[in-house]
Amino acid sequence: MLTREFGRTGWRVGAVGFGAWAIGGTWGEVSEADARAALHAALDEGVNFVDTADVYGDGRSERIIREVLKDRGGDRPIVATKAGRRLNPHVAEGYTRANLEAFIDRSLSNLGVDILDLVQLHCPPTEVFYRPEVFGALDDLVREGKIRHYGVSVEKVEEALKAIEFPNVASVQIIWNMFRQRPAELFFSQALKKHVAVIARVPLASGLLTGKMSRDSIFAADDHRAFNRDGAAFDKGETFSGVPFDVALDAVEAVQAALPGDTPLAQVALRWCLMEEAVSVVIPGAKTADQARSNAAAGRLPPLDEGTMEVVREIYRSRIAPHVHQLW
Repeated sequence: MLTREFGRTGWRVGAVGFGAWAIGGTWGEVSEADARAALHAALDEGVNFVDTADVYGDGRSERIIREVLKDRGGDRPIVATKAGRRLNPHVAEGYTRANLEAFIDRSLSNLGVDILDLVQLHCPPTEVFYRPEVFGALDDLVREGKIRHYGVSVEKVEEALKAIEFPNVASVQIIWNMFRQRPAELFFSQALKKHVAVIARVPLASGLLTGKMSRDSIFAADDHRAFNRDGAAFDKGETFSGVPFDVALDAVEAVQAALPGDTPLAQVALRWCLMEEAVSVVIPGAKTADQARSNAAAGRLPPLDEGTMEVVREIYRSRIAPHVHQLW
């Protein structure tokens, strides 16, 4: 698999990682057996970066990761988790040293480790990025040996740019895919300049860029693709990248019609994300072992040609950008 440096951490990671949201919850029913099989398959394919969060299934995702890694033994992948979304209400004032340490302690227990590889603030309110004391608290937790590195997960490019002003922010996780291209305008160049790792999430636009959805697709009641299209539960940009479903389906058809060869659309979409030099790792989710293997295969594809890249850019400019570009 293609590998890349992970910012200034000294880590080298497979360019395709494993996003563990789906094996935690809000993606419809995923049995523990299927969740474990998906993660095992990803690791078998050479994936060595796993991204999770303490709120994915109220810790279920973290605990499944713990058990799978215990079963496998040997070299461990890098496991990144997130903290902050357990706050209720989820407000900037809640991002205190005491609360962050409590969340981190819980993740240490869930993952069965003595130190967390990477902790990311989990899409906090924008105001948090203007509070140096929050990042000072994370510095303290690094010094105390509870976390190796810390980063942020953001909704907006503005938040990403502000976060990397803090010198010890090691990584930024941001939505980046064929339907969310704004990070390439300024943020990516600044991340490269400051040697900050970039984790690309929602790379398949919640499954749209698999090419397997239609206007007749039905989602389970507990799947965010059914209940969060308008942002009822969390930022709507996390669901279908914020693109209206019908608009997105038409755009997917246009992308598929323009692609040469018979490589699955999902793999092309993941390889498209990796054409950006600043992207350290892309983290598609998987509910099954077959999905995990298919995702990992994208890390072995050759670079896409410039004609394909320009077609995707034009489809974004003409069909997608008016709906999302200035929002995030």
